[in-house]
Amino acid sequence: MIERYFIVNPKAKNGQCLRVWGEVEEHLQKLGIAYKVYFTEYAGQATQIASTIISATSNQSIFIVVVGGDGTLHEVANGVAGHLNVSLGFIPGGSGNDFSRGFEIPRSPIEALETILKKHEPIVIDTGRVRTKESEAYFVNNMGVGFDAAICKSANQSKLKAKLNSVSLGGLVYVLILLKLLFTYKCTKMTIFIDGQKREFANVWFATIANQVYFGGGMKIAPHALPMDGELDVIVVHNLSRWKLLLVFASVFWGGHTNFKEVHFYKGKRISIQTENQVFTHADGEVIGTTPINVEVVENSLHILAGKSED
Repeated sequence: MIERYFIVNPKAKNGQCLRVWGEVEEHLQKLGIAYKVYFTEYAGQATQIASTIISATSNQSIFIVVVGGDGTLHEVANGVAGHLNVSLGFIPGGSGNDFSRGFEIPRSPIEALETILKKHEPIVIDTGRVRTKESEAYFVNNMGVGFDAAICKSANQSKLKAKLNSVSLGGLVYVLILLKLLFTYKCTKMTIFIDGQKREFANVWFATIANQVYFGGGMKIAPHALPMDGELDVIVVHNLSRWKLLLVFASVFWGGHTNFKEVHFYKGKRISIQTENQVFTHADGEVIGTTPINVEVVENSLHILAGKSED
């Protein structure tokens, strides 16, 4: 018998995730499906809960379903990655939900739950693993160095985000912070090694390493990224004026940034980044440290229950 566990972040989207869980729980009870639920109370606890569940169930096949945002998914994935007896599901309850976009998970809580319940075989995907001098973390969507990490840091500390989430405009905080940092952020020189090949860039705004297409609440940062290809996509943005950077960000939503000569794309299995000035690093929108960093793809390391197939 496969056990079903739900890890719910009641604070996601300024508490609106509790309403999402209420719909899911009512539907589970209607169907007569047995489950266990855990609620997170602080940052990092979802990783601990997932690890505890796995330890208690030994090698038994289990479902762990995240009800929350990409941050909660990131935490659970860090407890689950590499445990191939665990299938990970996701019911969107946050403000960004890039994971659900990338894997065609319905926005409706009930439809997302039905997708999980009907999925007989999980999709096997790669993850990325990033090491900084401060920490080590897996990422499912993407990680970034520089300007985007600075935006994540400010957004996660912003009191305005909670207020905007209360009126379903949480994603707007990233735009406001972007505009604020646009005039104060200092670009840096980057040296990037991709599978041993050295590349140097001056005046870098940011470098993103992506496992799937979306980041930042729907931006198609890596239009050709495939989470099953054994590689990570590397995007470097440099030598742009502040105003032209705004055009790049505006065009990312439909992938138009691929036409800018200042935006470079690569693929690789192992990436290291060194910067002239120390800058922040994020993984799936969570700040995890500062440069330098080392990144590698971890192939076939996560089983997910989602709508998208490998075909």
